[in-house]
Amino acid sequence: MEKPNPNLVLPVGTQVVTLVELRELNGKTTRMAGTVANIVRAPADNHHSYTIRFGDGKEASIHRQEMVIRKHMQSASFDRSNSALVDRELHDSVIYRCVVGSRAFGLDDEHSDTDRRGIYLPSAELHWSLYGVPEQIEDVEAQECYWEMQKFLVLALKANPNVLECLYTPLIELASSLANELLENRQAFLSKLVYQTYNGYVLSQFKKLDQDIRTTGAMKCKHAMHLIRLLISGVTILEQGFVPVRIDEHRDRLLSIKRGDLQWDEINEWRLKLHKSFDNAFENSTLPERPDFEWANAFLIKARKSQVHS
Repeated sequence: MEKPNPNLVLPVGTQVVTLVELRELNGKTTRMAGTVANIVRAPADNHHSYTIRFGDGKEASIHRQEMVIRKHMQSASFDRSNSALVDRELHDSVIYRCVVGSRAFGLDDEHSDTDRRGIYLPSAELHWSLYGVPEQIEDVEAQECYWEMQKFLVLALKANPNVLECLYTPLIELASSLANELLENRQAFLSKLVYQTYNGYVLSQFKKLDQDIRTTGAMKCKHAMHLIRLLISGVTILEQGFVPVRIDEHRDRLLSIKRGDLQWDEINEWRLKLHKSFDNAFENSTLPERPDFEWANAFLIKARKSQVHS
């Protein structure tokens, strides 16, 4: 169900569904909850009421929290009577769990969290049901996130840095036989797409960092460190055909960025040199133009079939 945005004023013409009964002063119900109407007058903000018009031409005043956009109502998920059981079943379906982030990179300190990521493979019955399954399940407090198998494979094929690092981290806590097969074939996901994906992200994020410095005079040092690390990783992938999770030869200099010991000009100069190396690596890389989609597709089908119970 839609959660109303307190800052968004719905425009005239929006079709809505009432969430409350509308009554006359004498208490008589004039409209049941669930009635469809159109907004004909909108307020300046959501602290005031809207005027809505029903199919028979009659109008009523209603506040934002008393109605929902109709298309949001119709796209709402079915209610689960056993949601706690389903959540537990999803977490029990985790087939791969690893540690990523600063601890895997060797860039952690006493304040670093332990970030766990991985894959879950739901039962066929749950996957086929009306309820479906979420693309990922998270435990924010525990710093854990698990992608559903198909979502994980799609992200890996798109050279998503977080997912590729899951395939190459040395810190593996759980791996089923299927997960081990995936790890043994992780090379299938490496391609020249790494250049576009990594480069695009770093360029956009460095632009934001530069804007922050111009606006506030402050730099997000940890973020800058990870962007430099990502560029180093991208160059290595194109040159050597694997994802370097730990980059020990650059550790001291990366940590100096994290501590705030390097000035912005020095960091930016390093970035520009790495971009040049990245361009050269792209031109000379022996990696394929695209990842092995067919292998990934066959693997997904195999994984799905493994969840079918006779």
